[in-house]
Amino acid sequence: MNDTAKPDKPGTPYTRLGGEAGVRALVNRFYELMDTLPETHGIRKLHPADLSTSEDKLFMFLSGWLGGPQLFIEKFGHPMLRRRHLPFAIGIEEAAQWMICMRQAMAEQIGDETLRARLDQALTELALHMRNRDGG
Repeated sequence: MNDTAKPDKPGTPYTRLGGEAGVRALVNRFYELMDTLPETHGIRKLHPADLSTSEDKLFMFLSGWLGGPQLFIEKFGHPMLRRRHLPFAIGIEEAAQWMICMRQAMAEQIGDETLRARLDQALTELALHMRNRDGG
């Protein structure tokens, strides 16, 4: 949400989610859903069989994006999300499936409705930004 936020600054989404443990729980649930929901098969098949690396990378990215430690940048450099996702065919349908998983994970893990709505809007924009093909 803000790449320049100081790590663990009070009031950041990172802190409001419960810091490392909260972000990790959100990401873990997200990938559990992606791995099990039949309606998200399209996005699941774009990922490797073992989701652990994807899970670690999303956790590191979200930590910094939410205002916590910039773990992804420290390990991999600038996220360049769109460029990193170019090898994968991502259209509206894939973005929507990604958000199905994220919305359900947020509904289960984030009790603060205001925070959840803010993150939903920002993550929807981010998911749509990843699109690199037309159509579904």
